[in-house]
Amino acid sequence: MSFVHLHVHSHYSTLDGMSKVPDIVDKCIRCGMPAVALTDHGNMYGIKELLDYCAKINKGREVPFKPIVGIEAYCAHRSRRSMTNEQATWPDGVTYQIDKSGWHLILLAKNEQGYHNLCQLTSAGFMDDAFYSRPRIDHELLQQYHEGLIACSACLGGELSQKILHGDLQGAERTVQWFKQVFGDDYYIELQRHQTD
Repeated sequence: MSFVHLHVHSHYSTLDGMSKVPDIVDKCIRCGMPAVALTDHGNMYGIKELLDYCAKINKGREVPFKPIVGIEAYCAHRSRRSMTNEQATWPDGVTYQIDKSGWHLILLAKNEQGYHNLCQLTSAGFMDDAFYSRPRIDHELLQQYHEGLIACSACLGGELSQKILHGDLQGAERTVQWFKQVFGDDYYIELQRHQTD
């Protein structure tokens, strides 16, 4: 069975990735992977480089290597227009700033419409009514631009993970139901098998 990384950060993810896009592709090919998704934090800066490099290397390949266009978006906890210093407390007693950055969310384009919708979402995140510490989108934008996209619940910074981690199991269930309602079979729960303390 082949394996494909669907959550990968390049040097375009400031302070979170350092690999250059061609190096990521080359490493995946050396490891026998048929594809890779580039999901940088809040931006699609490396996508053209990914697509151009894969087009170049695929000229001499019998089986083409597949580039998957993606992003790890920041989804506002409330609305992308909410920009306050308000705090809230999880059921386990941990306090957090509600609007600081947003939940992590992996979005992958499964077709051309998905690519265009990723561009719309990414651009919207950088607008004045959304950017707060980071480029943020929200559920309203996801409902508007979900067509052609696959959504994954993301890492420990994701909405589902954070709610489970802090004891809000009813909130976690509501999160899954919302994403299933919007994305249907194109919503996946991401598991990362890393030990945490």
